Amino acid sequence: MFYSGFALENEAHFFDAWFSESLYTVSGFSYGAIVAFEKALASSTRVDTLQLFSPAFFQNRSEKYKKLQLMGYQKNSAVYIEKFTQNCFKPYPLQALNYSEHTLQELEVLLGYVWTRENLETLKAKGTKIEVYLGGQDKINDSEGAYEFFKAFATVTLIKDANHFLQGETDERD
Repeated sequence: MFYSGFALENEAHFFDAWFSESLYTVSGFSYGAIVAFEKALASSTRVDTLQLFSPAFFQNRSEKYKKLQLMGYQKNSAVYIEKFTQNCFKPYPLQALNYSEHTLQELEVLLGYVWTRENLETLKAKGTKIEVYLGGQDKINDSEGAYEFFKAFATVTLIKDANHFLQGETDERD
């Protein structure tokens, strides 16, 4: 099961190089990583692997930053989403995306979500292997902060020249 990022749908193909297709794998991108994590944590069924692609990690960002993001969305959500997705691909060119319905409440969850050590330990204790993939050139997430946080609980892959979508300069995927 794959969960999409904020305001997106059908973007799983960006992660084909790392994606594990299994009945027992749950994965998600950015906002979808939060949803995937919460589903795996609450699941009473078998989850062997949780894959988090550029998990939304804003717990190191200031409240001012988060408030400005929410204000920008409220002012003009279409312009906000356009700029947000452009930043997701920086420093590389924007690629075609499919958009979905989105709400202010989802953005509030994305910006306000706090990953806790306790919940990660709980999921590991259930026997779930956690994989985290981060882009070193990510203009959305604090990749270094996320790396430092997740490395105690997960196998973390930091792709040095990759953006939020884990796409790099030499990546030629459509």
